[in-house]
Amino acid sequence: MKGGQSMEQQSPNERRLEDWMRTYGTAILRTCFVILSDAREAEDAMQDTFLRAWRAMDTFEQRNGASVKTWLMRIAINVCRDYQRKRWFRHIDMRHALEDLPQGMMTVLPEDRELMLDILRLPDDLKKPLILYYYQDMNLQETADALGISKSTVHTRLKKAEQALKLSLTGGDCYV
Repeated sequence: MKGGQSMEQQSPNERRLEDWMRTYGTAILRTCFVILSDAREAEDAMQDTFLRAWRAMDTFEQRNGASVKTWLMRIAINVCRDYQRKRWFRHIDMRHALEDLPQGMMTVLPEDRELMLDILRLPDDLKKPLILYYYQDMNLQETADALGISKSTVHTRLKKAEQALKLSLTGGDCYV
């Protein structure tokens, strides 16, 4: 418990937020890292995601059919987009980005390292659906909802990302 509060002293919203942090925190942190390519910035973005979720919790209750995971991923993507807009131009060496990850956040096997680097190099419009669909186990509709795009657009972007990664793995350039 934070601040020494007992379960009885916590509001239902505080308990719900703590549950969401336990359940979705790692997935949101991974998603933020893949989008931002910076471990420290990803941790900040994850915290900002939960802060925004806390502030908007009452509006979530009014949404029909949206899952908590989809809603939180959408917030995380928007937070990351804000971070990217605020960021001064800087070059991030992707090799170091993978090495700077907190222990256990995202385990990259040596044989998967080049693939992960290629994924990090993809343009955001291809990288985001790929991560949500394959690494966060979201279906096409959940991915579309989280990104605010149509299901067919998600499908198209996944195919383009897969083609770019195949090209890169066979010695071509992974940028589309």
